[in-house]
Amino acid sequence: MSANEKNINTFATRVRQMILQFEELKKENAELYSMVDERDAKIKQLEDKLSQSEHDYNSLKMAKMMTISDTDMEATQKRIAKLIRDVNKCITLLSDQ
Repeated sequence: MSANEKNINTFATRVRQMILQFEELKKENAELYSMVDERDAKIKQLEDKLSQSEHDYNSLKMAKMMTISDTDMEATQKRIAKLIRDVNKCITLLSDQ
């Protein structure tokens, strides 16, 4: 075997090794892209869930602010009754003049 043939065989062997390594790296790259896509989907799902939870929380907070307890209702009714008495007094005073 001459030196040129030996060099050619060595070169061909190295090229085959590089091709195999390239294929392995290509496969690894595809797996990594797949993992990234899965993570992106999971992040999107969690962001949607967070957004829904924030919306639900705001709705519950608004509902809590709108609920009127019995003591609030009684106090409001007393204030309205007092305002009605005051208006009636004013009407009486004006009608007497």
